Amino acid sequence: MTGGPAARRRWRTASALLALLALGPVGCGVPAEDRPRGVRPPPGVGLPPAAAASPAAGRVAQPICLVRDDRLVRVVRQVDVAGDVDLHLRRLLAGASSAERESGLGSALPGAVGVTGARLVDGRAEVAVAPPRDESGRADEVLAYGQVVCTLDARDDVSGVSFVRDGRPLGVPRADGSLSPGPLTAADYAALTVPS
Repeated sequence: MTGGPAARRRWRTASALLALLALGPVGCGVPAEDRPRGVRPPPGVGLPPAAAASPAAGRVAQPICLVRDDRLVRVVRQVDVAGDVDLHLRRLLAGASSAERESGLGSALPGAVGVTGARLVDGRAEVAVAPPRDESGRADEVLAYGQVVCTLDARDDVSGVSFVRDGRPLGVPRADGSLSPGPLTAADYAALTVPS
């Protein structure tokens, strides 16, 4: 063949096209059928986004208030069920997880406040507190009460938190040190809370 490089390229392209046409009709490897046939999509394809699986599928986000450097820090844990106010409180009383402790989080509750349980009364979380074993005057008592209030006040079914001892209202310290029988909210501890 004579001609320059451009002529040779055109000839190769034309030859390739002729070779494809000589093969006959080409398709995607699916034989022709007389009538349409239903196709089943692979698993997971075509599902709405809400139904797609995720690591937290079926789990509930639940806020817990912990302590770092004398400040209240709100963390969100993934739990199987939200549960009532008493279960939520028990999760707080269990303390920081190992991962939370590694990031410097902890709890002021052990030794500061003897919380024994909680119940919901007319939209208010009522937390029972045991009598103190001694008058230690711990400085982190404010943080301990703040943890309880900020944790339970984060719930949609709670409008405030109050404390009782032997069935009677108990005045507890707010962030400014003043005693209040409640009901208290997270706003009462805003001065000690790390912004989220």
